[in-house]
Amino acid sequence: MTTEYAGTDEAAVAPPTLRRDLEAVLMVVDQPVSEYDLAKALGVPLDVVTRTLEDLSREYTEQGRGFDLRAVAEGWRVYTRPECADIVEHFLKEGQEVRLTQAALETMAVVAYRQPVSRGRVSAVRGVNCDGVMRTLVLRGLIEESGHDPESGALLYRTTSYFLERLGLRGLDELPDLAPFLPDDIEGLDDTGEHN
Repeated sequence: MTTEYAGTDEAAVAPPTLRRDLEAVLMVVDQPVSEYDLAKALGVPLDVVTRTLEDLSREYTEQGRGFDLRAVAEGWRVYTRPECADIVEHFLKEGQEVRLTQAALETMAVVAYRQPVSRGRVSAVRGVNCDGVMRTLVLRGLIEESGHDPESGALLYRTTSYFLERLGLRGLDELPDLAPFLPDDIEGLDDTGEHN
């Protein structure tokens, strides 16, 4: 659906895929994104992006969706509606006594052995974006925020006492040694596991 917006000398027309593209981006970001950054990334005028975001937010509310698109000080982000918070928390904590996925186990291992560590560093080590998995591990109480990196300002994460309890460990010093699992040609690897 193409939407025309008046308000400037010429009516700005939203590309037919703008709503879809905005939703796709907003579903994967882990922090609010500014209208300017969205407009720049999608190659659409700022006022068109702003009005489309406002329309989407209003529609989600009118339709009674379980999520909400909110403008906060730093930009726009999708949030769980407050009235759904209890059910989401129940699902992620008590309601899901299932095994962790391979991705979650790998992500948790990177945090355990490299803590405190940022999401970006975990993603670099694993070679894939780990934001969603990290959020799940935080919600399950296995990892937690532990301050900010003094150089980059990135949020850092560490394992929790619940993590130790679930693994039956008294402390991190009881984690198994990784040396037997590393390749023989470990010389020349940087801290992401890539060859220099």
